[in-house]
Amino acid sequence: MTILVTGGAGFIGANFAIDWLQADDEPVVNLDKLTYAGNLGNLAALQNDERHIFIQGDIGDQPLIERLLSEHQPRAIINFAAESHVDRSIQGPEDFIQTNIVGTFRLLDTVRGYWSDLPSDQKSNFRFLHVSTDEVYGSLGPDEPAFAETHQYEPNSPYSASKASSDHLVRAYHHTYGLPVLTTNCSNNYGPYQFPEKLIPLVIHNALAGKPLPIYGDGQQVRDWLYVGDHCRAIRRVLESGQPGDVYNIGGLNEKTNIEIVHTLCDILDELRPAAANASIASYRELITYVKDRPGHDRRYAIDATKIETELGWRPAETFETGIRKTVEWYLDNQEWVQQIVSGDYRQWIERQYA
Repeated sequence: MTILVTGGAGFIGANFAIDWLQADDEPVVNLDKLTYAGNLGNLAALQNDERHIFIQGDIGDQPLIERLLSEHQPRAIINFAAESHVDRSIQGPEDFIQTNIVGTFRLLDTVRGYWSDLPSDQKSNFRFLHVSTDEVYGSLGPDEPAFAETHQYEPNSPYSASKASSDHLVRAYHHTYGLPVLTTNCSNNYGPYQFPEKLIPLVIHNALAGKPLPIYGDGQQVRDWLYVGDHCRAIRRVLESGQPGDVYNIGGLNEKTNIEIVHTLCDILDELRPAAANASIASYRELITYVKDRPGHDRRYAIDATKIETELGWRPAETFETGIRKTVEWYLDNQEWVQQIVSGDYRQWIERQYA
């Protein structure tokens, strides 16, 4: 048996592939386009593992997908492939439309043909698991209940709108064609191998370099934070026992404001990697800089993970305090990985975004 993982050189996909092969001998066919956020360095731990087969390619390349399905006969597909950064979607939405909507459609349509021709026993056991985001639900007020799976979709950015569209396509392929799909909507992930345009790795990197720590608006935007290892375990559980056609929200049960996150990171860095004696700062908190808020910035996300806990028995193993310390320690121990990432295009992006 084999699984096909798309977007498996990105942050969550790479963590999933590593986690999967640590827990299971079932081979992973890993397809990734290797855009700016896809990085083979994320998969270095699997470099000599014969159970891991990497192919560079696009989920929108239907002849390639047909060949991979024919050659490897996967029993399941886990679709991580997506453009996923809100800021980039504001500056260049077309890439998000092409990958998240058109790419997902082409992947679904090719998989439908493959699934339709499977023998009946393989057909009933096949699964297409689509990994999505809580951002499709829009923004919550301070006292509103957390997002449940039945919450109305109200996306507010080109990124979340494109992911909402892909979710609807996945649902439609189940109800129209019977394709056995599963959808997961997760909260903000953090952990090893996250591209340093996202808040937590950006703050760690900038703090160690003595650069400003940019905070949008007043820093009071609230997010639920999910350690990536917990997310990987949840996906495995949904793949194993989820009901075809159903949606499962995955949250870390950790609502924090952005400024709280930054303060926590600064305090851990002050402890583990204090500023040099000749530095101009006594604490990394002195580097915090407030910048103009981004357009349409959602105020609060929160996940109600009751369904996945009740039906599938999953809860996050990490608290925010344990997960964030593991994350900081990983970045401190893997500065070579960081330095390989933060060059060229990344530097230009940061300069444009936070000027």
